[in-house]
Amino acid sequence: LARALPTGLSSADADQVQAAMPAAVQSAVDRSGGTRQARLMVLEALDLQALAPHLVQRVNIPLVPTRNAAPAERDIESRGMVVLAALPRPGENLAATARMSNFAHFEPITLLSALAPLTGHIGLVATATTTYNEPFHIARKFASLDLLSGGRAGWNLVTSSSPAEAFNFSRDAHLQHGNRYRRAQEFAEIVLGLWDSWDEDAFLFDKASGRFFDPDRLRILRHRGEHFSVQGPLSLPRSPQGAPVLVQAGSSEDGRALAAETAEVIFTAHITLASAQAFYRDIKDRAARLGRDPDGIKVMPGVSPVIGASETEARERFQRLQELIHPEVGLTLLSRMTGVDLSGHDLDGPMPPLPEVEGGRSRSAMLSALAQEQALTIRQMYQHVAGARGHWQIFGTPSQIADQLEEWFVQEGADGFNLMPPSFPDDLDRFVELVVPELQRRGLYRRSYAGRTLRENLGLAVPPNGWRARKRD
Repeated sequence: LARALPTGLSSADADQVQAAMPAAVQSAVDRSGGTRQARLMVLEALDLQALAPHLVQRVNIPLVPTRNAAPAERDIESRGMVVLAALPRPGENLAATARMSNFAHFEPITLLSALAPLTGHIGLVATATTTYNEPFHIARKFASLDLLSGGRAGWNLVTSSSPAEAFNFSRDAHLQHGNRYRRAQEFAEIVLGLWDSWDEDAFLFDKASGRFFDPDRLRILRHRGEHFSVQGPLSLPRSPQGAPVLVQAGSSEDGRALAAETAEVIFTAHITLASAQAFYRDIKDRAARLGRDPDGIKVMPGVSPVIGASETEARERFQRLQELIHPEVGLTLLSRMTGVDLSGHDLDGPMPPLPEVEGGRSRSAMLSALAQEQALTIRQMYQHVAGARGHWQIFGTPSQIADQLEEWFVQEGADGFNLMPPSFPDDLDRFVELVVPELQRRGLYRRSYAGRTLRENLGLAVPPNGWRARKRD
């Protein structure tokens, strides 16, 4: 520990830091075997609560129920996969954003690349937008992370919901919703094609003949479309899992169409089983009509569980968390989610009618419907979105939490869950220590890893090499 900490730290301070370190961080530091600077980087990257809360905005842990389910070790490996997402949004009320811990954090590919050699099973998924990137860059970055991690990378494809992002990329306005998704469809097609640039055995490394690769096992993309012209090939070999897992997080009509065609994991938001079931069936039916195996898409609604020794204790904990929401922060978050500035409205008055927006259209529509159906005030609405960003919030004993997750899983509302603990590390630890064993007892959560790659552990097949090019031809 002393080698990992900044020079000049007192022994008393070191004791405090060591006491605050979760076992997962201590384990990672022990395994790093690097210089003092490298070990310090490990501490800053991994300790989400005590050492660097301002560097990481949010970590989502997708939970995949299985019929063959690993003991929930107190280790970051037991948490499924880490997803780093979302950017702070300029142009908002600074008094509110000054109260948020998400205004400064690592660029996610850099951070996940640092975590890759320190972990062996956990999936590493980062969000990257198709609106403010280029396909070749995204293909290369995620393919590099996939190789560095031994086949554990995933790309969470988004189109950017915040109009303010345009101002950081030499644009005066955000692309319209339909245009963003047309660009995203072409963008995804290019990235997937670039990931198929090489056969598995294309690189010969043959000293005798002097041949580095076999040109007959190379595919040149030669893409020309509405938005992009990309020659290819990608300058990286194929990864152990074939290609990074493609994740998507859009539930609008355009988002569903794109997901059915390209996604392998879908993050979505639903607060009722009926809504989740309708989305689940729609995505699976769309995939089947496109000739895809519906089981090749894993639908993962977000869930934020508050766990207590009794239902009363869980409700009281939930209420205490709700009371901590500062009105300025809550209002800013609600304005983000709806795409409408609500700052001039009475917090205890009704939600105004919400127009169709160019940002996160599906989430805005869901919140608008919720407000109307339950006649919620603006304050009640921001309390709903501040904790779980509009996702499903549940509370109860470990058994009650397991009951609700099991119902959604068995009744085809979910293939797994995007776990969003209300706080770190306490609520994550509670889930791992109390709910996971109950899910394992019911045969709903794995007891060992299926393999070393993210695809193996998600139950996803390796995509056949070159099938996208053949389909396009």
